[in-house]
Amino acid sequence: QVQLVESGGGLVQPGGSLRLSCAASGSSFSTYDMFWYRQAPGKQRELVARITTGGTTNYADSVKGRFTISRDNAKNTVYLQMNSLKPEDTAVYYCNAYYFRIRAYNYWGQGTQVTVSS
Repeated sequence: QVQLVESGGGLVQPGGSLRLSCAASGSSFSTYDMFWYRQAPGKQRELVARITTGGTTNYADSVKGRFTISRDNAKNTVYLQMNSLKPEDTAVYYCNAYYFRIRAYNYWGQGTQVTVSS
């Protein structure tokens, strides 16, 4: 079982930066691939970024070059550094942990609101 708690959201002006954190409790954080998703009002949840257990990263085209995902296994934490924020980045951001061994283990945080507005 893994519990995920996001933090770091807030209100920021266009062009600004935020760093989201997702702290995991429970066992074997380093064995999980970690993801950041977001969901804007009236829209489906979308994948923003992924980091594998080996450190490989992938990004949605809409955030490439602006967002950076990283993880610190010693702190059981995954981060999302968001730069050059745009109003269209406004959403609730969710942390997700995924592991597959015999069956899928899939855990979600409660989400943190990011609002980009002047």
